[in-house]
Amino acid sequence: MVCGRDISTLRSKVIRQYKQLLFMGREYPRGYNYFRDKLHAGFKKNADLTKADEIEQKLKFAEYIEREIAALYHVRKYRAMKQRYYDDN
Repeated sequence: MVCGRDISTLRSKVIRQYKQLLFMGREYPRGYNYFRDKLHAGFKKNADLTKADEIEQKLKFAEYIEREIAALYHVRKYRAMKQRYYDDN
């Protein structure tokens, strides 16, 4: 069982991660509403987790998703710059 202090710490980490992902979803290619709905469903699915190690594992996965979204945005910006400034010939 997890003590109260650990639960509140993990809860704040989960909320912080949710807000960060929600912020990053503003420029998602399929739209903010699509991203928000999928994000909410994913967090809601895991809302019943009580073991600290399971919650930590899901937080690590959320951090991985955050890095993947950042990489997606970098690739999109790079392609736009390349298309703008370089000739394909």
